[in-house]
Amino acid sequence: MHPDGQWDPVFLHGRREAAVIFVVWIVLLLWTVPYCYLFGYGDAIDPAALDTVLGVPSWIFWGVAAPWIAANLFTFWFCAHYMVDDDLGEEST
Repeated sequence: MHPDGQWDPVFLHGRREAAVIFVVWIVLLLWTVPYCYLFGYGDAIDPAALDTVLGVPSWIFWGVAAPWIAANLFTFWFCAHYMVDDDLGEEST
């Protein structure tokens, strides 16, 4: 914190970026775990009538691969358009 009581802008940008990443992580977690549990375990899966997407069981594709692809697309967008390069000041020698 600055002597005048204000937070450093670098800290504020880092905190905002971390909050966005954490929210997206939670959203994808809340999709993956319940989806895989509901559609991939117990009576929900019948090996004789297994649906596939691109050769992968559909519950794995929609429960694991789709969120993984979404997370990667979000990461590329986030790093290219949302993150801010901050001036860290003069280097002390």
